[in-house]
Amino acid sequence: MSLVKLSIKGISYSQTQNGAYALILNEVDGERKLPIVIGAFEAQSIAIALEKEIKPPRPLTHDLFKNFAERFDIVVKQVIIHKLVDGVFYSSIICERDKIEEIIDARTSDAIALALRFNAPIFTYKNILDKAGIYLKTNPTDPDKENPIDDVISNPESFSADAESGRAYIKYSLQELNDLLIQAVEQEDYEKAAKIRDEISKRES
Repeated sequence: MSLVKLSIKGISYSQTQNGAYALILNEVDGERKLPIVIGAFEAQSIAIALEKEIKPPRPLTHDLFKNFAERFDIVVKQVIIHKLVDGVFYSSIICERDKIEEIIDARTSDAIALALRFNAPIFTYKNILDKAGIYLKTNPTDPDKENPIDDVISNPESFSADAESGRAYIKYSLQELNDLLIQAVEQEDYEKAAKIRDEISKRES
């Protein structure tokens, strides 16, 4: 079976599952998206890995794993989403140590969080993408078109939990936002930090 390379499109809050997030993977050489529902902790860890400017004062679990792996010369070479059963994705982490390759089973959210930290590519099989891949419309607010992912997530192009929470920071100045960002990181509230960072990026773009 042929492998298809994926990139991370974004993370968005799931309106249908309380406390859950949807991770959107994008087909690198195509237009299909692969939505995967993940938990809040895993979403936070992935968002931290994507947001290079947010540095946790203490290592998260996936950062600890990376530090541990590097200490013992273990490298994550790639991640493969290899199975889909009853809506649940199964993944493998391909590791290497002393030129010996090992395959480790993992939850897809954990595997992707580690892939980001090791700059490892993410793949899935073509038959999985054929089965679960979708096409997102360009304009998610267009009422004349149905979005096949509407029942899973809200605002798939955004890292913010929802639009209202993002607007909460409009009233702050850029300096105040930077102060709030530092405070959020110190308090280890990375979900809040990601939202503030998103608003700062909008101002600076």
